[in-house]
Amino acid sequence: MSAGRKGQVWWIVGAVLIIVYALVPVAWIVSLSFKAGDDITNRKFWPTEWSFENYLIVFRSDLFTTALRNSVGISLIATTISVVLAMFAAYAVARLEFPGKKLLLSLALAITIFPIIAIATPLFNLWRTVGLYDTWLGLIIPYLSFSLPLSVYVLSAFFREIPWEMEQAAQVDGATPLQAFRKVIVPLAAPGVFTAAILTFFAIWNDFIFGITLTSSEAARPVPAALAFFSGASQFSQPTAPIAAASVIVTIPVVVLVLLFQQKIVAGLTNGAVKG
Repeated sequence: MSAGRKGQVWWIVGAVLIIVYALVPVAWIVSLSFKAGDDITNRKFWPTEWSFENYLIVFRSDLFTTALRNSVGISLIATTISVVLAMFAAYAVARLEFPGKKLLLSLALAITIFPIIAIATPLFNLWRTVGLYDTWLGLIIPYLSFSLPLSVYVLSAFFREIPWEMEQAAQVDGATPLQAFRKVIVPLAAPGVFTAAILTFFAIWNDFIFGITLTSSEAARPVPAALAFFSGASQFSQPTAPIAAASVIVTIPVVVLVLLFQQKIVAGLTNGAVKG
């Protein structure tokens, strides 16, 4: 076997090991969600008898359905606001030359990776004082604080790749600056917008720290935080399998989004706005 062939085989083996390592915990959660009765503690990977009982328990729980509605609503609102504002901010950053431009992008990146646990407790006290505690708005505001810099940073890279001569040509043909932006620039930046929107949605959808810190009831509590309070069919039974079923349910939207927008995500992350 040639050295090139051996290298290819090792790359394939490594890829398979990584995929198995990543998928085994997911498969275990899915398997556990279909177990019922003594199957849960029999230490076997797959259930001896497949059951949808845990999924019925989850959907009959007001705690879960209310939390799911909160997560969907808060995530969609925060993502929409973040991406719309980020488009204008990224456009300005890419088109204009002003002092501190690189510092601004560096700060945006720094805020994105800032540990949110550091501000959870101060926000808890502040939100209780101003009346935003345990409300949708009380979660949307901090989500915007972290998702907006991320969206600006991602979108500014796409806007920099756009040939501005196309915008100037549209204006020469009679389009206003807003029409040129909406009809020429936005379509070219569509892959970047999809990428920023999906990354933002994932970050908000998976948040646990703000969800558990800034809520105290079902009024605004999102799914990741609500799972910590999920008691299953009754308070006398271990909710392990129902929690696994709930985890599978909340993962489905993420999987669906990735499958629907897979090509745009890949194009956005690899080729940039012009080629997408």
